[in-house]
Amino acid sequence: MATIINADTSDGLKLTSDTSGQIDFQSAGSTKATIDTSGNLKFDSGFGSVGTAYGCRAWVNFVGTGTVSINASGNVSSITDNAVGNYTVNFTTAMPDDDYSVNGSTSSAVNNNVFIAGATVLPTTSAYRFNTRASSNVNLDMPIVNVNFIR
Repeated sequence: MATIINADTSDGLKLTSDTSGQIDFQSAGSTKATIDTSGNLKFDSGFGSVGTAYGCRAWVNFVGTGTVSINASGNVSSITDNAVGNYTVNFTTAMPDDDYSVNGSTSSAVNNNVFIAGATVLPTTSAYRFNTRASSNVNLDMPIVNVNFIR
């Protein structure tokens, strides 16, 4: 293994790369993170082994009542308000495919357990349509909606 950087610190901080191009980040004699030859970031998240990190490709926090507006986001260009409790999140940069995972939450509504439910439209690489729905299976506009897209 050819050492690119070997910082002489008290905790043994070291950055190394082998001839294949893999980069290892080490501290106190053990690997804490790796960028493998495929570009995958792997790190020890505290469970004693280095595993691949799957990134949040997009996320959004938005106001879902009245005029829909984004409070904060990453890789989201806009929100489309399709109907009561029915929204489309439009991505700034397309997903590599439509096999991403979606999860979300909403602000609480009195006497309602509101959840994120997929709409009757299949996900695409450029957008995801979904409903905010009460346990009674009725769509509701929610003051705050949070949605994450993992791939």
